Amino acid sequence: MFKKALLDLSLAGMAFLLIAPASSVVAQEDPSVGQGSPKIQIDTTADGWVELGASDFVRANCDEATWTWDGPRVHCTGNPVGVLRSAKKYRNLEFVGWWRHLSHGGNSGFFLWTPEEALEGLPPNRLPSAGIEVQVLDHGYTELYEKSSGKKATWFTTHGDIFPVGKSKLKPFPPLSPDGSRSFPKGQFSLPSPQWNFYYVRAIGGEVRLWVNGHEVSGGSDASPAEGYLCLESEGAPVEFRNIRIRELP
Repeated sequence: MFKKALLDLSLAGMAFLLIAPASSVVAQEDPSVGQGSPKIQIDTTADGWVELGASDFVRANCDEATWTWDGPRVHCTGNPVGVLRSAKKYRNLEFVGWWRHLSHGGNSGFFLWTPEEALEGLPPNRLPSAGIEVQVLDHGYTELYEKSSGKKATWFTTHGDIFPVGKSKLKPFPPLSPDGSRSFPKGQFSLPSPQWNFYYVRAIGGEVRLWVNGHEVSGGSDASPAEGYLCLESEGAPVEFRNIRIRELP
């Protein structure tokens, strides 16, 4: 079906995965990472895909200098804590994006289906009180957390957790965090700072699924609300996003 082999996601210079037909996710087994670890191919040049840039996002509660755009790439200083939201709301969609942390132990994320009321009047150094978070953590975060808290990092991972924030609801897919609130990834595919990572997210009918560097890892169903803004998160550490492309679905 494909003319080319699967793309090597470790090549940071590549902007997109090459994909199969528009409305479906096509997976193949990757024997190098063990049984049951599919890799996908995505063609973001297909009909309906749109690249998001500076004009497609609105500053919610960060400073002007927090987010700096350079074409399809946006640099975030991490301060103050807050979000940059999409100019429009989305219901059913799929999106792709590359991200990388620029410091050891960086913290960030994508907020999906963030309701308007969670953003209205949001002061600096606060995150929205609702939405579905697609976690973006550098591996060093585990080390920093354990050193500062004196506890083992059992309630999160650095490979693509998905969880509801605040007033939002979601039924996470297993495997689950110890308290059942997070969908833990089924595999470990994230790369450490300052390497680039590729996320593909498909969110439709209240169900969200995440692929990390080509591998499906986590998700959930029965999200409420299942419509709202897409947000990029500033959470205390410098991070970059690039080549964010989105396609709305029926």
